[in-house]
Amino acid sequence: MMKPIVSGDAMSSVETLVKEIIARDRKTFLEDVRILSKYPKSKSNFGDFESDSPDVKILADFTEYNPLHKGHLHCLLEAKKHVPEGIFVAVVPGLFERSGRGIPYIMTRQARAEAAIAVGADIVVEGPPMGIMGSGQYSLCLAKTFQALEADYIPRGYKPDPDFEILLKRIGKGQGIAPKPYRMVDMDSGEVLLKGKLNEDNYVIVSLSKSLTKIGFDFKDKFIFVPRREGVSGTIIREAVVSGVLESAKEMLPPETIKILQREIDGDRAPLHQLRDEETILFTANKATVPDLKSLSLIDERTIENIINQRPFTTIDEIKTCIARGFSRHHVQRVLSSLEARVDKDTMHRYIENYPPTIRILNYKNKEVLREFKKRLSHRRLEICQ
Repeated sequence: MMKPIVSGDAMSSVETLVKEIIARDRKTFLEDVRILSKYPKSKSNFGDFESDSPDVKILADFTEYNPLHKGHLHCLLEAKKHVPEGIFVAVVPGLFERSGRGIPYIMTRQARAEAAIAVGADIVVEGPPMGIMGSGQYSLCLAKTFQALEADYIPRGYKPDPDFEILLKRIGKGQGIAPKPYRMVDMDSGEVLLKGKLNEDNYVIVSLSKSLTKIGFDFKDKFIFVPRREGVSGTIIREAVVSGVLESAKEMLPPETIKILQREIDGDRAPLHQLRDEETILFTANKATVPDLKSLSLIDERTIENIINQRPFTTIDEIKTCIARGFSRHHVQRVLSSLEARVDKDTMHRYIENYPPTIRILNYKNKEVLREFKKRLSHRRLEICQ
């Protein structure tokens, strides 16, 4: 695919930061694919190894921390009560800094990792690049992350619902549940356990159980289900961030998050959630050939036809009108992330096949915890990248 030409126009430091993140992470992503190509598929079977330190329990929690609020903190603290001597590993989404909705994060993963350590996490590792994957793909990569970490426990927040309890009980016993359109199905018996749609937090649990089952990871008695804390509003938090008046969200955010977020705002490193590498997106939409567009993840034929017929574009909003309706209400943002990252489907499949190539440590509590973590996972490829 053609490379975008870097404009000489003046950009703000935060816009420059976004461009640098995308360029750096694309390079890292392609290097990961190159590393993966060196190893046979059989080496992705993490169950073949025995830990050097089996008595050290690992609690692996996947959370975006966008930003870390008191609901996240509640789940972390409840999980640590359950396993007080365990190592709490927060898995924070990594490359390209895009959420499962395809939307940019408020802060970089380095800042989000710092907030996690500040409130009590022991280790923070980089998770899959959610924003450029389909939901099933990142759920699968997440499951492989837990497998690579040899997670003894998986804390998950959920929204209490009497109808959802039957699913929690089965998942707690290690049974996989497959989310189908408007129904939840037992993967062993094919029994329809629940009809209708699930709350997003609850859906993630079900989807993860399916992915863990697919890769053969035994998750019986591993989940720690924590009822979601009420009174936390992502909308209010985002409004406080945009306005720069973090005081208005102080009841929802731990003081550690407020301190780090304020520092990032003062340093022109936040907020990032309304910013994209627009230059690259416009270049890709205007200059990419039809085969190039067809090769990109998450982009359908109808969208490609619309782009070809309506280009050239001068704004991102013009591109949005070309994106065909998808199954997810976040489809438009995901397509923009795909145009931004420019990762083709074949490369993505190679990446996912043996994910993760490396367990990247974004932050850690202290050297003693890091030493115990490395000892527990001495047979893994680990990298500290702060």
